[in-house]
Amino acid sequence: MIQSQPLTTNGYYEERYRPHIHFTPEQMWMNDPNGLVYFEGEYHLFYQYHPNSKQWGPMHWGHAVSKDLILWEHLPVALYPDELGMIFSGSAVVDHKDTSGFFDGKPGLVAVFTHADGDLQRQSIAYSKDRGRTWVKYDGNPVIPNPGIKDFRDPKVFWHEDTEKWVMVLAAGRKVQFYTSPDLKQWTYVSEFGEGWGEQKGVWECPDLFPLTNETSGEKKWVLPIGIDAGAPSGGSGTQYFTGSFDGKHFVPHQPKETVRWLDYGKDFYASQSFSDVPGRRVVLAWMSNWQYANDVPTDPWRSAMTMPRELTLMTVAGQERLIQKPIAELTSLIEKRMEHDPFVLKEKNSVDLAQPASPFLWELGVEMEKGGAFEARLFGTQDKGLRVGIDREKKVVYVQRDKAEGDFSKDYACTCQAPLCGDHSSFYLKIVCDHSSVEIFLGDGEISMTNVYLPAADHEVKLKMEAVRGKVEVKQTSVFEMRSIWKPNT
Repeated sequence: MIQSQPLTTNGYYEERYRPHIHFTPEQMWMNDPNGLVYFEGEYHLFYQYHPNSKQWGPMHWGHAVSKDLILWEHLPVALYPDELGMIFSGSAVVDHKDTSGFFDGKPGLVAVFTHADGDLQRQSIAYSKDRGRTWVKYDGNPVIPNPGIKDFRDPKVFWHEDTEKWVMVLAAGRKVQFYTSPDLKQWTYVSEFGEGWGEQKGVWECPDLFPLTNETSGEKKWVLPIGIDAGAPSGGSGTQYFTGSFDGKHFVPHQPKETVRWLDYGKDFYASQSFSDVPGRRVVLAWMSNWQYANDVPTDPWRSAMTMPRELTLMTVAGQERLIQKPIAELTSLIEKRMEHDPFVLKEKNSVDLAQPASPFLWELGVEMEKGGAFEARLFGTQDKGLRVGIDREKKVVYVQRDKAEGDFSKDYACTCQAPLCGDHSSFYLKIVCDHSSVEIFLGDGEISMTNVYLPAADHEVKLKMEAVRGKVEVKQTSVFEMRSIWKPNT
């Protein structure tokens, strides 16, 4: 992501907290990823953008493109507010067969988004004939008028091969609705799902829907991730998901009504979306923040970042069907130096320190623990603060403890995030991706992920600490990878 803005008078925060391997806007406010699509060798990332403030405001679609999902080129704003309202979240597709008639028989890009005028939310489309560089809004907008629902937004659209129709899944309060279309212009309501299902504390937002084959059973399933603006396991906003079947009109869940499955157990993983038209794999991206404090994170001249892109697979783990997340393989292209350490044993209450490189870096750990044991790793530590990552076999949880930030910008920042461990295993593998203001943790093969914004103290120690909190712990593997920064300030 090539950043071109010089340091500002508040450049201390910019230089210190600007992510070096995650996408950020050059300046001002960003939230949900929108319109994720792959077309003619480019990945397109659109996003909710306020070009005139570092806080949420009149929404535009910002735009960037990439060849590899790592290095991003910023492009001009793609969609501006107009007489129908602000440009809220949505999706983009490749109209391969020119069903819309916009492209003279050739493939082209169509964006589907929510027009928001006060409390009135309607669905509209725009199209691009020049690989996403310029956009024309459809004269017949809105293509779906509001049926009398306050929260009626965030259309995710895809082509359904079996029925040869476009399908839209749309957030509607605390449920989703499904629409179909032959041409992306004329839409027919066909069904809904969600009333009383899963987590209902918050309003449902930013749905997605895609097929994956369960690699354990070989069975094809449909995955329905949904953001909720309140009620996530670590407080505030988060993302739940359902698995089931879909016939082009109806989604049928394959889980109990009260079951809640979380895509990420950290504090800062919201509005996740998958890329359309990527051959051979399903890649997702999420906004790395939380509505409890998103407007107040002390960075300048930009605010917020996206997560590392992740590849999703589906497996059965300890009898439960679960989404598996792994950082995309392209991330390894940034590795510049690898430091391996010999295995060692930690007795109870003993600890070992390793040198912590400057961010960004990757830390991989493999540990063997006694029954009832507990292990903790500490990063960016000071005398009384830091970020702690722990595994507790007695409590059957993996956790992240995030201590209070300098400046104390929000009462909701300091927290402990927990995720339940599946099964009773003694061996654990952790992959920890660290940037200048975030820590993303993946347990095992990726069956648990925990994403957290983290703002290290200026005087943090440059060491990584490993401690046997309870019982004996054998550290079988510990590898630290220094990574190349891809943020280059204008000099």
